[in-house]
Amino acid sequence: MTDKKLHTETQSISVKLLKFSMPLILSGILQQLYNWADAFVVGNVNGELALAAVGSTSSVINFYVLAITGFTLGLSILFAQKFGSGNTEDYPRILSTFSCILGAVFLVLSAAGICLTPQLLNLMNTTQDTLELAEDYLQIIFIGVPFLAVYNVYSAALRGLGDSRAPFFSIVLSSAVNVILDILLVAVMHQNVVGAAAATVISQIAMTLFLILYSMKKYPAMRFAPVRHMVDPAALREGMNLGIPPMIQSSITAFGSLILQNFMNGFGSQTVAAITTAYRVDSIVILPMVNLGSGISTLVAQSDGAGEKEQTKKIFHVGIVMMAALSLLLTCLVIPTGGSLIALFGISKEAVSIGHNFFTRLALFYVVYGLATSIRGYLEGMGDVVYSSITGILALVSRIIASYAWVSFFGNMVIAYSEAFSWGILLVLYLLRLLYRNRSEKRT
Repeated sequence: MTDKKLHTETQSISVKLLKFSMPLILSGILQQLYNWADAFVVGNVNGELALAAVGSTSSVINFYVLAITGFTLGLSILFAQKFGSGNTEDYPRILSTFSCILGAVFLVLSAAGICLTPQLLNLMNTTQDTLELAEDYLQIIFIGVPFLAVYNVYSAALRGLGDSRAPFFSIVLSSAVNVILDILLVAVMHQNVVGAAAATVISQIAMTLFLILYSMKKYPAMRFAPVRHMVDPAALREGMNLGIPPMIQSSITAFGSLILQNFMNGFGSQTVAAITTAYRVDSIVILPMVNLGSGISTLVAQSDGAGEKEQTKKIFHVGIVMMAALSLLLTCLVIPTGGSLIALFGISKEAVSIGHNFFTRLALFYVVYGLATSIRGYLEGMGDVVYSSITGILALVSRIIASYAWVSFFGNMVIAYSEAFSWGILLVLYLLRLLYRNRSEKRT
């Protein structure tokens, strides 16, 4: 291949990755911003205690959300493989099967969560001064979880088709609804955390309905009629094979977050407010890396489904260079501005200082996280979801062990150092798997 042809092909892959990833990045940022809206309005209107109450529920909520997104990560790979191989006629049966299954499962789990909210919060060692507010907030948030499950099934199907714009438009709608209702219910009607939770749930319902209607109108392959046999056994098996491993990994990760939330709560309300706020900022900052990784995974899955093995490697090589540049850029942007962003949430100067110190330490390791995310995207796009899931679990275990082992050395900053350590574990294990796959391919 000539240098000119190689340059043109590299440029083409870069453009495809950007075109696919940018709407995901923007929609992810908007989604986080409307999550910010609850914290921003509650923190500035009702104070640091209410903000800590909202923050203390994040691990429970993430347990549900990560289980959903983990499973639908596998579904998006399945949809992309079907699209790459030209088998879009399989879309309706996969879509109907998992819309019904996940919607029903998370309806039951949400009902259980509502009933067990006090026990869950006590289990996490939630501080007594925030317990009542946290309970009010969490019980309402649970109502929106089944809608999130259905939304993520449709979003996975659209990503498999290469359409990442529709989820972006649905998030735009959801963000607008959430911000307007936050201002109305919390700032104007003084409903405190209850108003913030209600605003979030209504916005989630709105984005789910939008995405379903858009999909049915735009894509014939995504239309199915409500019939007696909406759950297809063959589709169920295919989806389970790819969806169960990342769901288990995500669920264990979320359970680990509950342990870490309990660990963090031991530092007191001020540290909880500071670090949960810092994580809100961090969750937006790392989104470009997360979604570029999703772009790598989807394009690799499409190429693999089409039988284009060499193209999958080219996508990975271009993607990892883009990821390295992006992660370094984010580090340079975030370290000097992180403290100012945390201060927007109306917390005390002491809490801002804690959050800034935490954020600065974590940002130094973004390049490690970015490279690990690139390799993960490639491996999962090739269908290697079991190893990826096991790796995620091992990284979580290392993070929990490091948190408890190093607390006497680093104090509350151990939360940052232990997470950075787990990113290093991820990178090493993904690199080992990549080397193993490359050697196996050379032998064959």
